[in-house]
Amino acid sequence: MTTTQTPATPRFVSNRTVWLTLIVVLLADAMDLIDSTITNIAAPSIVTDLGADDSLIKWLGAAYALALGSLLVLGGRLGDRFGQRRTFLLGMTGFILASAAAGCAGSPGLLVAARALQGIFGALLIPQGMAIMSATFPKPMLQKAFSVFAPMLGVFAVAGPILGGVLIDADLFGLSWRPIFLINVLLGGVALVMAVRYLPAVPAHPHARIDVLGSVLLVIALFGVLYGLIEGSGTGWGALSITAIVVGVGVFAGFVWRQARSTDPLLPRSLLANRGFTAGLVVGLLVFAGFSGLMYVISLFFQFGLGYSPTQTSLNLIPLTVGIMAGSGVAAALIVKLARRLVVLGLVAVLAGVAVLLVLVQTVGLDITWWQSAIATLLMGLGAGICFSSIFNTALGDVDPEEAGSASGSLSAVQQVANGIGSALVTSVFLAQLPHGDISAVTVTLVVLLGLIGACLLAVPLLPTRAVADVD
Repeated sequence: MTTTQTPATPRFVSNRTVWLTLIVVLLADAMDLIDSTITNIAAPSIVTDLGADDSLIKWLGAAYALALGSLLVLGGRLGDRFGQRRTFLLGMTGFILASAAAGCAGSPGLLVAARALQGIFGALLIPQGMAIMSATFPKPMLQKAFSVFAPMLGVFAVAGPILGGVLIDADLFGLSWRPIFLINVLLGGVALVMAVRYLPAVPAHPHARIDVLGSVLLVIALFGVLYGLIEGSGTGWGALSITAIVVGVGVFAGFVWRQARSTDPLLPRSLLANRGFTAGLVVGLLVFAGFSGLMYVISLFFQFGLGYSPTQTSLNLIPLTVGIMAGSGVAAALIVKLARRLVVLGLVAVLAGVAVLLVLVQTVGLDITWWQSAIATLLMGLGAGICFSSIFNTALGDVDPEEAGSASGSLSAVQQVANGIGSALVTSVFLAQLPHGDISAVTVTLVVLLGLIGACLLAVPLLPTRAVADVD
């Protein structure tokens, strides 16, 4: 995921160290993926317990995803310069402490700040695992590791809401929602001890240069646009929200100008000139934003509209999980043969799932049964599973092999930012319509998502006609 420079003669590690390292990296990625989705279920309970208003729902996911996504590329560069192992350990330690702060937060402001800190340290943590594996694993073992790694990531991505529902309803030690963050102290502690003992070191490159100004401009640009969109869609398009968007867009123009002139740009200029890759960034942004928002709205509708408990909500998301896993298998088998046509297939499946749910809401209302919602969510999950990996693989279809690391890291960063944008914007639409009733709120939101998926379909022809077999 990063532009790691490996030594000319890499020192490969033993088979035992390979699998222990893989466990450490999987634990790190599990915490990231679970924390990026766990608030989908927990948001209503958190808002009630802290006595906050509905704006907290939007920022619980957005604060984490924005901090992580905007700093992910920079985190990879810091690993190059100071050493991946050292950066991994720092990121893991910080993530554990930030999770403890989130679990102990006594106010909405402190909780959002702790979520942002989780994202900041996650940006140091996440890029290093793949870089260490690529630099130290023998090629045959690397392929075996990736064959385990990819499906496990799919499981982690949908485990967050299920775990969140179970932990909240269990009300461990009377802590309500807080164990959803405090569990990272246990998982992260195990991973940290294992990392200190077993994680192999990769030589640092102290002369690697980092475009600090470009990084700062990117963070400011993303924050300005996201803040303006959240506030504007939720409270009305006042002077503050419009100003934030204008400033964000202006700063992003400055970031582009800086990247065009920097001797060490965050993203190689040849990638920005690659139409297929930039189209993949746009399609990926739309797809991940749409799906992130869709998961959030389904969770809110199940709880606010259908009156489900957190555990009931998580159980009703299991068809979504099954669909994602099945779709990922379909994508792995057909990506090289179908390439961007597979993206179309996935988008159509998501479109069908959203349409089915919309019809159910309009005809059955709040009397939707579990098996009716299961049909809709299974289709959504199937389409999402097909889209996720196929978009990445297709976007990298025309990318030179030596630029694949930077390109993959950029796509991952876009995914994280999209998660924040999608959950914030789509949730804003839902909450803005909620005073008109649950049916109106979910109907308007689903119509907006149908339009977003349609925009994705229109952009697919810009993707490369071929795909790579393996993103990693």
